[in-house]
Amino acid sequence: MQNMQAQEGEKCPFTFNFDQSTFKVGDMVSYRVESLDDFPFVGTLVEVHEDRVVISPNDPSDPHRRMTGTRESRPRVSRAEALD
Repeated sequence: MQNMQAQEGEKCPFTFNFDQSTFKVGDMVSYRVESLDDFPFVGTLVEVHEDRVVISPNDPSDPHRRMTGTRESRPRVSRAEALD
């Protein structure tokens, strides 16, 4: 398996918003899926509500896929929504 860590001096190719108080449509976020040990996934916010967000996982095979997540620095999505 390749080393997934950035080499010294390399920057992450993504810019994430981790401040849930400033979330807006179009922000890229790192989200988690319940029961997958905090493994990071990348998505784009398509809706922002007071108590939840709606995330697009940017899946080219299903471009209209949407998942509801919690509104926190790294939104949490249910396993059923993420994997079904």
